[in-house]
Amino acid sequence: MAALPTYDDVIAAAQRLAGHAHRTPVMTSRIADQECGASVFFKCENFQRTGSFKFRGAFNALSQFDARQRVAGVVAFSSGNHAQAIALSARILDIPATIVMPHDSPAPKLAASREYGAEVLIYDRYSEDREAIGARLARERGMTLIPPYDHPHVVAGQGTAAMEMLEETGPLDALFAPLGGGGLLSGTALAAGALSPGTRIFGVEPEAGNDGQRSLRSGAIVHIDTPTTIADGVQTQHLGVIPFEILRQRVTDVMTVTDAELIECMKFFASRMKIFVEPTGCLGLAAARDYARTHPGQRIGVVISGGNADFAHLLKQA
Repeated sequence: MAALPTYDDVIAAAQRLAGHAHRTPVMTSRIADQECGASVFFKCENFQRTGSFKFRGAFNALSQFDARQRVAGVVAFSSGNHAQAIALSARILDIPATIVMPHDSPAPKLAASREYGAEVLIYDRYSEDREAIGARLARERGMTLIPPYDHPHVVAGQGTAAMEMLEETGPLDALFAPLGGGGLLSGTALAAGALSPGTRIFGVEPEAGNDGQRSLRSGAIVHIDTPTTIADGVQTQHLGVIPFEILRQRVTDVMTVTDAELIECMKFFASRMKIFVEPTGCLGLAAARDYARTHPGQRIGVVISGGNADFAHLLKQA
């Protein structure tokens, strides 16, 4: 296992991202505060380049390639957000990119990845192993594999979102972030540990795929079948090794929410805050609402991870 990233790595990532990543807004909502009985702060990574926080980790990783790696190129696997982030970062840095994506990725994510210039290869997430496909391509083509979460440079880059948030809000009582493979949550934990050490940190998963919750409570990484959920950004089968080691030390707990709750939160964001948030990005608010009922009056942070979704498809489900 590679050395675990630290907050110093988050600071270094922020320096590399300066001038490339957006410093996304921290928004508030009077209605959200009233409903939760708390002061809620939303870090809006749906306004980030490529529409999600993933650009932070992808650019931080690719910007550290040496000359040989830049010529040979990068290969990645992703349901969509990491794919777009790698594709755009590679275009900016003039690095060839090949992305392995599931056949049922939201159409906008597939289209954007191709439009950024990446070669997109399709696989079946329910019958094929994307990690094995990615490793084979890296070996055969001499490319560098950058996974979506299990990489120290990726984790450090993702931590810059929470770093920016806490620089603006000051200390928080609780902080909620989506949990798939653990890159965002582990980076969030590194930033919060340095800037707001008293903050309780919660990961949030869909009820159908609670491998992270089970992993942290059992003390070992739990593997599951690909979960069926509208939160396609967290349809992972297990946590990354690097994120798990950070999470087991720094995260308070992992909560789960239903797809119905995610749809309700999407409607809230659209109708009350006038922003479009993908289902995965709604995980934090759905859990924060439950938490606030038993912890009134607190200052709560919620990381909105992204805003990429097939809008027409979601309308049919809503």
